[in-house]
Amino acid sequence: MVLANPDEWLVAWRGRIVHLEAVGQQDIENARPMQKDSLFAIASMTKPITATAIMILVDAGKLSIDDPVSKYVPQFKNVRLKNGDEPKRPITIRDLMTHTSGVTGTQEVKGSLKSAAELIAGEPLAFQPGAKWQYGLGLNVCARIVEVVSGQSFDRFLDKRIFGPLKMTDTTFYPTVTQQKRLARLYKPRTSEGKRLVLTTHWISDTSADRPPNGSSCLFSTCSDMARFYQMILNGGQLDGRRIVAKASVRAMTRVQTGKLRTGFTSGNGWGLGWCVVREPQGATKMLSPGTFGHGGALGTQGWVDRKREMIFVLMIQRIGFGNGDASDIRREFQQLAVESLVK
Repeated sequence: MVLANPDEWLVAWRGRIVHLEAVGQQDIENARPMQKDSLFAIASMTKPITATAIMILVDAGKLSIDDPVSKYVPQFKNVRLKNGDEPKRPITIRDLMTHTSGVTGTQEVKGSLKSAAELIAGEPLAFQPGAKWQYGLGLNVCARIVEVVSGQSFDRFLDKRIFGPLKMTDTTFYPTVTQQKRLARLYKPRTSEGKRLVLTTHWISDTSADRPPNGSSCLFSTCSDMARFYQMILNGGQLDGRRIVAKASVRAMTRVQTGKLRTGFTSGNGWGLGWCVVREPQGATKMLSPGTFGHGGALGTQGWVDRKREMIFVLMIQRIGFGNGDASDIRREFQQLAVESLVK
């Protein structure tokens, strides 16, 4: 399996990791090779984790995804459309999780999740709730709801209810000094053809200890940690005898919740609760089974679960300026080679 970019990839099949490989350098300037435990900024692969946090609270009877968002963030009582009209119905948590809420703004969180959610509530809606799909920052509001309902900071909730029980020891918003030595650095193409790489920066991969947690982005993780999270979901919400989230909640998250709305960054997809769902495999998803679910990240990372084949695909890379990672050649080739190698 030969791929052109410095990266790391993992394949799990029928409950065990069958391939984990690192290629190239995580730090080109200092000639530091990519390692199997290198850390990556996983960007929007954070969103399904946030959705899982919401569903943990649903399981506990502490909220419903059909609750109005204003129940937890009162400023949402005053939302308006761009023309000044009131929405025909309140925005719900379900709307936020499926990107059908109409909320707009940046996914970057400044100050706190509380202030970010209130700022989002003050922005005009792009459309009536539920009317269309538009990818955005609704999961940041969900993260704030987790804080309101649980009484804990979002990062603490994730550590206690997901990362700790799953032994995801390298998944965090705040890499330690030791972990930062294993970080894959972020690169962009030097030329329009992308033939050479240049070191760059982005708020998603900022490691500042004083930045707030983010429900849409900004987690760091490894291939192995993410494989544990995906295996838990593939198992119906449990791993190694520890139940994280109910089986019914897993089904709700990973089935299409957006009807016939056009969604996603590749054709043939629907959207679940925080997860993209492959409805009609084609192009970069043609080798996957219908119902495969997962999420990509803005810096090139990809994580997908083929429930029918019991396969998990994790691709880690750190680059910007190379186009749509969900439709990338590297994603397509990686998945194709993995399926051809294991599925007879």
